[in-house]
Amino acid sequence: MSSSHSLSLLPHHDGSELYLSSITPEIGEKVHFRFRAPLNFRIDEAILRVYLDGEPRYFQMERSVLDNEQWWSVVVEVINNKTHYRFLILNGNRYIWLNSKGINHNDVTSGNDFQLIAKHEFPAWIRSSVFYQIFPDRFATTGRYHSLKPEKFIQRNWDDLPRGRDETTGVEYFGGDLDGVREHLGHISELGANGIYFTPIFPAGSTHRYDASSFEEVDPLLGGDEAFFRLKRSSEKLGIALMGDLTTNHCGSGHLWIKNALRNRSSKERKYFYWDKRIKHGYEGWWGLASLPKLNYNSKNLVNKMYGGKNSVVKKWLKKPFQLKGWRIDVGNMTGIYRDDDIHDSVVKGIRKALDEVNPGAWLVAENADQFPSDLDGFGWHGTMNYTGFMRPIWGWLQNNPDIKHGFFGVPTPIPAFTGKELVNAMQEFSAPIPWKCFVSSMTLLDSHDTARFRNVVGRDQTRHLVGMGLLLTYPGVPSIFAGDEIGLEGSWGEDSRRTIDWTQRSWNLDLLEEVRKLVKIRRTSGALSDGGLRWVLQEDDVIAFLRESKRERLLVIASRSKTRVKLGALVERAESLYGPELSRNSFKSNGASIGIYRLG
Repeated sequence: MSSSHSLSLLPHHDGSELYLSSITPEIGEKVHFRFRAPLNFRIDEAILRVYLDGEPRYFQMERSVLDNEQWWSVVVEVINNKTHYRFLILNGNRYIWLNSKGINHNDVTSGNDFQLIAKHEFPAWIRSSVFYQIFPDRFATTGRYHSLKPEKFIQRNWDDLPRGRDETTGVEYFGGDLDGVREHLGHISELGANGIYFTPIFPAGSTHRYDASSFEEVDPLLGGDEAFFRLKRSSEKLGIALMGDLTTNHCGSGHLWIKNALRNRSSKERKYFYWDKRIKHGYEGWWGLASLPKLNYNSKNLVNKMYGGKNSVVKKWLKKPFQLKGWRIDVGNMTGIYRDDDIHDSVVKGIRKALDEVNPGAWLVAENADQFPSDLDGFGWHGTMNYTGFMRPIWGWLQNNPDIKHGFFGVPTPIPAFTGKELVNAMQEFSAPIPWKCFVSSMTLLDSHDTARFRNVVGRDQTRHLVGMGLLLTYPGVPSIFAGDEIGLEGSWGEDSRRTIDWTQRSWNLDLLEEVRKLVKIRRTSGALSDGGLRWVLQEDDVIAFLRESKRERLLVIASRSKTRVKLGALVERAESLYGPELSRNSFKSNGASIGIYRLG
């Protein structure tokens, strides 16, 4: 059934360059704070409410008219590292608060105030980057290192499917290596990605490698350090950055630290862990697992080993000769927390300090499936893996006869069915309590090595798959594509999604690949998508739309999951179609699931 909708504008502000004269001010710098509203939206008076030294202060704003909109602005000196603010809009005897959740016709608390961070510049290169996630054992193999396979690893043929959920989980060995990645860098470059995020590459007791037996070298099964350097040289020629994955919460039971601690109760390593006689193996592990001993950062020696010391793990891999361009931190929300012991924030800030000292241009993003706002205050992680505020809402909105097992990601239930409004609400629930800089520095993803493939979520519906890809590549954040998604690889749950890529027969979905390439190119070359804000202009059950606007460019993105028509009205006088249906009579028309990207004049 077809439906017809119109775009609408409301007063708007976000942390992007159109609304602040400086998005990284120095202490003492005077900043213009602005918001915009349609001309027909009655505003008698506007006031900026800003915390200065913890006290709320009020500054009267001035009105101007530009491009058929009213702009309100005021100049205020920034005096704190973090400035919380919101806008008060008066209309007769009524008033409205404009904060990071949008328009509020009631009084609000400061929990969703906008936040401006002073002096802490985030890596600029990630804003126009697209990452490609590789699970090293399953991407590509040269076969050169199979003779090094530990006896407990179970050899699989390259075209086998992972089994998972049995005694073989974690020890299935397909034999992917870094030389295999190097041989197929051309595929990644042609896709348009300019970054690779590797799940762990350290030696470990499993092929998942989240149970590191050392943090000092690349796993010989992947080709060791020399294969890494070969890959690094080749990737640099193509302008592809390499990013690592680090388990700061735990190591593996094969690590020298836990071995020394078990052998000698007087060893310094004994203090690296949490001990409990009630536990069968004597120490706390991640989720109680003996294979993943949890690290105790009350030990100063451990702090120096992991991130504080000159040659710490965090620093070593960010410096020459390895020069990783960032870290993804595994279960970052759990690091430094055990029962009544909570030193999480100090550990997070310590890791950030270590990164800033040796490679301030590197990206620090943490896995945090539930997203605590305190993790993303601007002074710790740059961002998080945005499962909560992107992947899960997209799954709920675009799911179509999903073929997945073991529940909705993070919740033991089937995938819920979301309306467009519920999708946007979930996204704003994530973005509202954190600084804009942390929001746009978070990793957006449709799936990962821990989840079902998005292809399965949409029931192999190619049109819905492309709507998801389009949203991934136009929404604020740093998009990451799990290797194989671009060619239609499937997987019903985490282990099943870690399938190998067929490089021989190449039985790929080439139509999907071509469309994804087009979308990646738009992402990589658009000033609005790298530096623009986010303004929602439509939220209906089956269709959503938003604007991405920077000083250089304005883009309109419209996504539908059913037959629909959207009247663009006065918002759009001239538009160039970059992707999707051509506009007809100033309207977007779709016969089903579809996404359109338009540059506005």
